Amino acid sequence: MKIAIYSRKSKFTGKGESIDNQIEMCKEYANKHFNNIEEFIIYEDEGFSGGDTDRPEFQRLIRDAKRKKFNALICYRLDRISRNVSDFSGTIDELNKYNIAFISIREQFDTSTPMGRAMMYIASVFAQLERETAAERIRDNMMQLARTGRWLGGTAPTGYESEAISYLDNDMKERKMFMLSSIKEELDIVKLIYSKYLEFQSLSKLETFFLQNNIKTVNGSDYQKTTLRDILTNPVYAKASKEVYDYFYSNNSQVCNDKSEFNGNNGIMAYNKNLVKKGQSVKTKDMDEWIIAIGRHKGVIEGKDWIMVQKILNKNKNLSPRQGTSYAAMLSGLLYCKKCGNFMRVKYGQKKVNSDERHFYYVCSLKENSRGSRCDIKNLRGESTDEYIVNELKQIIEDGILKSLDNVKKNIEDKSKINKNIQGKICDNEKAIENLLKQLSRNENETVAKYIFSEIEKLDKENKELKSTLDKYDTESDIANIELFKDAAVRFYETIDEVPYEQKRNLVQGLVNRIEWDGEDLHIDIFDI
Repeated sequence: MKIAIYSRKSKFTGKGESIDNQIEMCKEYANKHFNNIEEFIIYEDEGFSGGDTDRPEFQRLIRDAKRKKFNALICYRLDRISRNVSDFSGTIDELNKYNIAFISIREQFDTSTPMGRAMMYIASVFAQLERETAAERIRDNMMQLARTGRWLGGTAPTGYESEAISYLDNDMKERKMFMLSSIKEELDIVKLIYSKYLEFQSLSKLETFFLQNNIKTVNGSDYQKTTLRDILTNPVYAKASKEVYDYFYSNNSQVCNDKSEFNGNNGIMAYNKNLVKKGQSVKTKDMDEWIIAIGRHKGVIEGKDWIMVQKILNKNKNLSPRQGTSYAAMLSGLLYCKKCGNFMRVKYGQKKVNSDERHFYYVCSLKENSRGSRCDIKNLRGESTDEYIVNELKQIIEDGILKSLDNVKKNIEDKSKINKNIQGKICDNEKAIENLLKQLSRNENETVAKYIFSEIEKLDKENKELKSTLDKYDTESDIANIELFKDAAVRFYETIDEVPYEQKRNLVQGLVNRIEWDGEDLHIDIFDI
């Protein structure tokens, strides 16, 4: 019988039930309740929240469950698996599908019995209810904080910096809070962004203006549409006028201040505006989840102008071009300008003779946006470029890449065997050290003790040398990557001339990491295995 043990801790701390403690307790439980245990398979996630299931070791556990690598899964507590009922029940259903029992030693639940399954779901429902109640308390506290108009931390928006101020609480104790203070030079740029957007009513034209005039961000980078949009949609710059109150109220935001307090002087603070998840890009929540308050800082954009900008942005948001979504262009999202580093976007030309299709070109996005003032690299004819890349990839495969991959795979397997032999020797040495320590505890002869100490030091030194020679890699993962790449290469070679044009891009993406155009030659970077 093979048993999997999953442990998770959300922070790298020594407090609470550590990863090692969780594993030891699970092993003790397994040894008491199961016979004929062949192996413990350990999965450890440290520094990851239980809020979602996108954790590397947990995902490996699920993959191994599908391969039926173990018969039972043990964890210290239910919330080690997930803090979300739907995620948790989905995981249990997945395990049940492969006849894998789940045991939580803290709650004493065992899914091998119907009663155990029922009690476990009931407990997870109550656990989520408790968390949601806590979330409500946190939201109430946030509302209280919002009324103070303070800055709650994080990176200050362009044009402001975080400034600490001291105050006395109700018990006359000195406390510290933060507010935003203005940086004039940066706010001048912010005002320019708003005025030019109201003039152009286009993010693309606004981006072009800043590129042509070589106006940089605070960090010295070029302004991109995403950066400009973030500034244009941030309520922090808007003056708290009556119009702004009406705008947020009509969009069902929770407004903390009375309308009479919106006097058109201070700026706006928007709390609970963004959804931030570890390893993912920041997403903006719906406006009915925002908490709006009058800030302690000064606003710089008239309320009616800020609202007008939001209306124009909402009107245009579905019109802006997106990178890498064109079905007609095989290399869209893969092709970059080597001269300036920006991606090459697709630009359509005239219609083909006797056809509704158009010729297309790959054009450097910086060249396009700056109207040639920042980059002047030559455009690429789309159809001939796609054909060239396909032929080059065919040639790479014909030149023996599959055989090279087989050699790499064999090399990894050979190293894996050497590793196993080294690990076996290390294990033998550790057992020998353990036996010598037992002999030392039973022997009081000084000469014998010196000899035993000498042998222990010798074995310990040998183990350190052996461990330094071990190759630290995931053999199974490396071999799986090679097999996937081989499969992609074979499918490309056998089908690229047969499949519809829309599918060719998927085949190319299976092999190619990046392609660069230097004005004369194309440089293909296939995935590094």
